[in-house]
Amino acid sequence: MRGIFTTLLATTTLLAGAAYAQDAGKVFFLLPNTTTIRFESRDAPFFVEAMKTAAPNAQVVVQNAQGDPQQQQRQIEDAISQGAKLILLTSADANLIAGGLAAAQAANIPVVLYDHDAVGGKAEAHIVFDSLAVGQAQGKRAAEMINKIEKSPVKVARIKGNQGEYGTGQYEKGQDEFLKPLIASGKVQVVCEQYTQNWDPTVAQSFAEDCLTKNGGDVDVFLGMNDGTTGGSVAALISQGFKPGDKVVTGGQDATVEALRYVAQGWQDNSVLKDLKVEATEAAKVVASILDGKGVPKEIVNGKVNNGFMDVPAVLLPVENITIDNLGEVVSKGVWTWKEICQGVEDTEVCKANM
Repeated sequence: MRGIFTTLLATTTLLAGAAYAQDAGKVFFLLPNTTTIRFESRDAPFFVEAMKTAAPNAQVVVQNAQGDPQQQQRQIEDAISQGAKLILLTSADANLIAGGLAAAQAANIPVVLYDHDAVGGKAEAHIVFDSLAVGQAQGKRAAEMINKIEKSPVKVARIKGNQGEYGTGQYEKGQDEFLKPLIASGKVQVVCEQYTQNWDPTVAQSFAEDCLTKNGGDVDVFLGMNDGTTGGSVAALISQGFKPGDKVVTGGQDATVEALRYVAQGWQDNSVLKDLKVEATEAAKVVASILDGKGVPKEIVNGKVNNGFMDVPAVLLPVENITIDNLGEVVSKGVWTWKEICQGVEDTEVCKANM
């Protein structure tokens, strides 16, 4: 099933649920890019599936902006012209989406934010994992790994997310809770740090390679903010001839299957699991309630996200840190199977023990 959805989504548009009712309202799920692969391979199929139960008479149209904020603006305008009943939006660039939000508001079309924030306009709700908790989990794990290194200072490269996004700010805040005391004590020296435009793993890789070159390879820890940025660090280490375990690469997020393979191989230390099926299911509940005229369900709202225009009611979801020691959690939760995780890395110890 996943492969079918992935193939169709790659063509930028998928219609789902069209067979349920000729007069059903359309829900547009607008994705941000293809560089963060979870949105097409996981979130969209999970949401389409969840909507079959939550709002079986709705049509779901999935489109991808391919990392282009202007294209996403056009997609919003197109959704309005097609009579959208609701737009579920993962912004391509949180800071360049205000025009799209204004257009939707002018057309009286509710917008629900999915994962990414969207600055400067009206939104009914924001479905997102607790971003501060993600940063705290990353920072706590990084501190644990740093304290195991018998060296001072431990040289750290920080590869951050897309600058200006709510999530990036919260991840940084959470990481800093654990990193700043180590910096103040002299245990840590940050030798490189940079934001990653559009979370592009190739940008992260280029930065990590430059950091290694600048420091003559003397970098002990690469601290990212998602699996794309940590994967960029791994790619940089591979390109420069390092082996798994030579450097600590931590700060993953999303528990993508590619990242979990890196964890199995010893290239990457961790990934914060965000159960995307839960996120998509909660989004479907909110969307269905709004379509039914009941508004955002108050019983599942547990926070707010200020987007510079308003305090957006938020459904903040819990996270869990995944390392080699509890890799099986993603299997027990039904996120991935051992067969999927171990594809191509069957000879690793954890895979031999579980296959």
